[in-house]
This record gives sequence, C-alpha cells and structure tokens, in this order.
Amino acid sequence: MIRLRVQLICATAEDCSAVAAHLADHVALTRAEPGCLSFDIAATDDPFTFEVMESFRDRAAFDAHQQRTRDSAWFAATRHILRDFRIEEIGD
Repeated sequence: MIRLRVQLICATAEDCSAVAAHLADHVALTRAEPGCLSFDIAATDDPFTFEVMESFRDRAAFDAHQQRTRDSAWFAATRHILRDFRIEEIGD
C-alpha cells in the first residue's frame, strides 16, 4: 500500500479559490480510480493550507493516479501551488 500525506500550501487567495473550484471533481475522480483506497482533502487552521490524505492499493495504482492528474483540470489550475509530500510504502 502507498499512503500519502500532502500539504497544499497556497500563496494567495486566488490559489485557495482554484483549490475550492476544482476540489469536488478532483476528489470524486480520484476516489473512482481503481486501486484508490481513500482520498480526502481538508482545510486546516491556516486558511492557505489544505491537508490531503491518500492511500492506494499499490505503486501501480498510485502511478496511474499521478498520470491521470497530470492531464486534469485540477492539475492545470493548481500545478503552481506548493506541495509538501510525505509518502510511505507499507509492505504487502
């Protein structure tokens, strides 16, 4: 299993608006992916930071997710937003 904890760190209110505008669709598309075990994005105490918690069945499912998002409206709108990743691979 691949488990991620990601912080999206927005620099401006416009960045936050971009996240909000594409959030529901991005979450729904990701949760529908084969191999996605969980996917949640939540606001934090800092209004410019969002916490993303993800888990995927295996590396192949995670890689497929990464590939899909590169061609998505989500990525086009948020690609410039800082992402602080913590990735953990958990044994079979």
